[in-house]
Amino acid sequence: MSELQNKDPQQPRTQKNNPLHGITLKQVVTELEAEYGWQELGLRIDIRCFKSDPSIKSSLRFLRQTPWAREKVEALWVKLQARKQVWSGKS
Repeated sequence: MSELQNKDPQQPRTQKNNPLHGITLKQVVTELEAEYGWQELGLRIDIRCFKSDPSIKSSLRFLRQTPWAREKVEALWVKLQARKQVWSGKS
């Protein structure tokens, strides 16, 4: 039985191949903003919530309602994590 098929509620479900598992959207946006800043985020992902009076709260509201934008933000975060691993020497 695979880990995802585990029906025992006492056993936590793990997703080894999902880098977003256990990471909230708020954590993703906060980390991206800290790394790039709003202006650079607006250039990397062309959405108004990063360009016009940006904030964590308004970005989260928009991203939770807009799946295509959320996918782009999450993909950028995954790339950032991969880059950090390369630079830190972790594989």
